[in-house]
Amino acid sequence: MNDKLKETNYPALYTLIVVFFFWGFIAAGNSIFIPFCKNYFHLDQFQSQLIDFAFYTAYYIGALLLFIFSTFSGKDIVGKWGYKKSIVYGLLFSALGAGAMIIAVEVNLYIGMLIGLFIVALGFSLQQTAANPFAVLLGDPRTGASRVNLGGAVNSFGTTIGPLVIGFALFGTFETISDTEIANLPLNKVIYLYIGVGLLFILAAALFHFSKKVPAGINNEPMESANKAKNMLIIMTILLLLMFVPVFLSYKSDTALQLEALSAQLAGTTDANTIAQLQNHITDLSHPLELQRMAWLFGALVVVVGCLILAYNKASKKPQGWGAMKYPQLVLGMLALFIYVGVEVAIGSNLGELLKLEEFGNLQSSEITPYISMYWGGMMIGRWAGAISAFEFSRSTKQILLVIVPLLAFALIIGVNTVAGFDMSHLYFFLACVAVQIIAFFLSKEKPVRTLIIFGTLGLLSMLIGLFSVGTTAIYAFLTGGLACSIMWGSIFSLSILGIGKYTEQGSAFLVMMILGGGIIPPIQGKLADIIGIHNSYILPLLGFVYIILFAFLARNFLKKQNIDTDNIQASASH
Repeated sequence: MNDKLKETNYPALYTLIVVFFFWGFIAAGNSIFIPFCKNYFHLDQFQSQLIDFAFYTAYYIGALLLFIFSTFSGKDIVGKWGYKKSIVYGLLFSALGAGAMIIAVEVNLYIGMLIGLFIVALGFSLQQTAANPFAVLLGDPRTGASRVNLGGAVNSFGTTIGPLVIGFALFGTFETISDTEIANLPLNKVIYLYIGVGLLFILAAALFHFSKKVPAGINNEPMESANKAKNMLIIMTILLLLMFVPVFLSYKSDTALQLEALSAQLAGTTDANTIAQLQNHITDLSHPLELQRMAWLFGALVVVVGCLILAYNKASKKPQGWGAMKYPQLVLGMLALFIYVGVEVAIGSNLGELLKLEEFGNLQSSEITPYISMYWGGMMIGRWAGAISAFEFSRSTKQILLVIVPLLAFALIIGVNTVAGFDMSHLYFFLACVAVQIIAFFLSKEKPVRTLIIFGTLGLLSMLIGLFSVGTTAIYAFLTGGLACSIMWGSIFSLSILGIGKYTEQGSAFLVMMILGGGIIPPIQGKLADIIGIHNSYILPLLGFVYIILFAFLARNFLKKQNIDTDNIQASASH
């Protein structure tokens, strides 16, 4: 037996990790785009969160379409095309989305921007489906996790600088601009940004296509049958559409138009009695309308949870036709990943609106960039630390790096924001929260169940502290939500596919679909914020952390019944 490691194809790997950067750069930049668009287009919090809806729903739709087409053909479409060609197609599709974004900005159309982001993310969905297994293929399978983690580290660097670059493109400066001035800003820098991004997509596609160092990566393994799972996912998609359409249409209803007229009348009057009467009338009309919208959105959440629970119940009684969904850890993991991505995105995407409150600093949209960069940078801190376990270091070296790497990552976040001209002194003491995360790493001991319980508890406590406090304490608490989320993807993923054998590829595809949570949960929190206030709306991420902790216990119990030891596996730190 030859134990010599297969040599890593480094030129191909370095080309590949460019796409990991794109995913993080655009996704984190959305957190700056949301408050900007809210002021620029005069939107409510739910409407502004449609940026996340468009972006993350595209991941789900893309993965679902690939799964459906693969089911019909009997072979994995991405494997049939080859990972190299699939990434090229994905990059070109994202370039098409960048073009759509440029047109939408040129004509000043919000729905056009949403369509552009949707197309960009559809390309990302194809890229992500191919990139992770491709990274494993580019060297010895035994060191595959380290290459995926390297991609994750670059992805996280993209999430740190994305808010800075997109913030500059939107506001045209790093100086403070009042929210009332935003509506009059020219968007020419956004056009330049997406011209640049589109050209980078095309350049990366060309590098992949013409590089002789990048292998085709063709995989002709047959697709495992899962017709019942496919039908359930199609039904779930249709039901989700039926839940969201009434909400969208309600913004053009007679009541909504009447509210617009009353708001315009309110803005044009200075008489105290008239103002009071108009405000009362607006409240009487808007409250039942907002509750109706919330009911439909809550229905969307019920659809996802209900369909997955129904799949679990049916598959446990008659597993034939359900494919990977016959495994309880996979179905519960799909729900956990749905909630995790939703919570991760919702905390960051609603943060800008929270910071506008007087008790949170009364910040303008142009001033929130350092906080958004620190939140998504918290993901980088955790993922860089989590990536250490994938390398063959001695135990003592790992322990030293587990302290040094998070501190270096924190210094990098402070550094890039300082270079950009932001005063970061108000975030220096966030280092104490990073220290808590380092302790959590030592306690979790690289075990997925322990990791989820400990980091889930960290997230839960941070949301509680944030909800029951204000000012710097609450801001630090909500930012700590990013530190808690940073390491969860790999742990949930590993526990979900553990023990599912030949269904591992299919199970992985189902899990990637659950990025859908980033498109469903942030708009729900946005609408909740419209009703009970942005601060109180953080009850939703708190409940999300509760389920993630519950999943850790449930997964361990189900795996124990299958005679699988959860203490002897490690998790990838990235996604």
